[in-house]
Amino acid sequence: MYESMNNSAPKSGALPVLDHKDAANRPGAQQSGTTPAGDIALSVSHLYKVFGKRPAEVIKRLKGGKKRSELSALGTAAVIDASFEVKKGEIFVVMGLSGSGKSTLIRTLNGLWAPTEGSVVVGGTDISKISDKELRRVRQEKISMVFQHFALMPHRTVVENAAYALQVQGVAKAERLARAEKILSLVGLEGWGAKFPGELSGGMQQRVGLARALCAETDILLMDEAFSALDPLIRREMQEQLVLLQSELEKTIIFITHDLNEAMFLGDRIAVMRDGEIVQIGTPDEILTSPANDYVAQFVQDVDRTRVLTAGGVMEPPLAVVNLSGGPRNALRTMRDLQVSAAFVVDRRRNYLGTVRDRDVMKQVEAHSSDLNAVIRKSIDPVSPDTALNDLFGRAVESPIPLPVVDDAGRLVGALPRVTLLAALGNVPSTTGEFPVVDAAVAPIPEQVVTAALAKTEGDA
Repeated sequence: MYESMNNSAPKSGALPVLDHKDAANRPGAQQSGTTPAGDIALSVSHLYKVFGKRPAEVIKRLKGGKKRSELSALGTAAVIDASFEVKKGEIFVVMGLSGSGKSTLIRTLNGLWAPTEGSVVVGGTDISKISDKELRRVRQEKISMVFQHFALMPHRTVVENAAYALQVQGVAKAERLARAEKILSLVGLEGWGAKFPGELSGGMQQRVGLARALCAETDILLMDEAFSALDPLIRREMQEQLVLLQSELEKTIIFITHDLNEAMFLGDRIAVMRDGEIVQIGTPDEILTSPANDYVAQFVQDVDRTRVLTAGGVMEPPLAVVNLSGGPRNALRTMRDLQVSAAFVVDRRRNYLGTVRDRDVMKQVEAHSSDLNAVIRKSIDPVSPDTALNDLFGRAVESPIPLPVVDDAGRLVGALPRVTLLAALGNVPSTTGEFPVVDAAVAPIPEQVVTAALAKTEGDA
């Protein structure tokens, strides 16, 4: 049967996940060693931030095994032993409920709050150990921030607000306004530069805040609940705008949110915080399919999995694959041995060419033809590993065989049977037996018939 092209391999445990960024799942894991130092934009090591009269004593007792709730009389531990690295060009999302410590954490990343203990290294500089003057320079040159409530100056025009960081840097007025106008165009505010903030909607004001951060031309953007105050439709639009801008400008973005769906949509990797601690770091796929503990599992239980999981995250190794150069006899033999009625066809570089059916190939063998190309079908278009599952259900229903998954170079890297799509919805292995094969209408040619045909044409090349 067609759908069984990929169902014959034994599998166990959870579905495979796509690891885009070599993310670590260990809670609060320091990830040095997984990424070359030159690829790191910002690193945090064993960071604590404690408010109160006796912060050192609080840290000592935390290290001794005490819980934050047991030390409230001594001080408030807002961030506890946080360690992570943010790679250049990625969107790193810190997610947690109110009181989890996420906003305090982001304020230590640009020195608004000094760490009680630990380090924050930006571009090779530990900002916890530099002077106020050096810290101001780091903020001007390396880190910009976008706030939740816009923080625009009402007496300045939109373009003047956007250009403010350049003014602080001493850029001449004509140049900074020209550069600001270009950035306003990038964020969808072309022609609005002469307006004042009060004349703009909330979404447009947040675009001005984003433009101001981009105008500074820093490598890192910190965004603290930047879209939380917006209406849902405008919020989604801003999320899409941010992803587009990041792909064009390749900024490193650290984004704070309490909204899990927002984190899943934006993040290359996500750090989940609870009570001041980072309890898991991983890709959206990893957070969703392999939660580190019950808290994370409960946090993600209501997420629309089809919008987060991708073809690359749940695809299976393509088993029924034949090489074009092998000809019809080899293709027929492969399908017979795997007991399938169809196979993917690739060239010597594993570029995906299409599919063949056993009955079509059988006719070529019986006709003593060595041309496999003549019976290749191209009706099943391949999908990208990054395609969300919710975009694939319609195609999977219409396809009698698993969907082929190809990389950017067109090479076949996986297959996506319908049973796997169904299994992904419930985060269960696709071999549990609970999901029947959808299309069982076309059975493979009986093994003895194929064997007889191959024997009859044994002398063919």
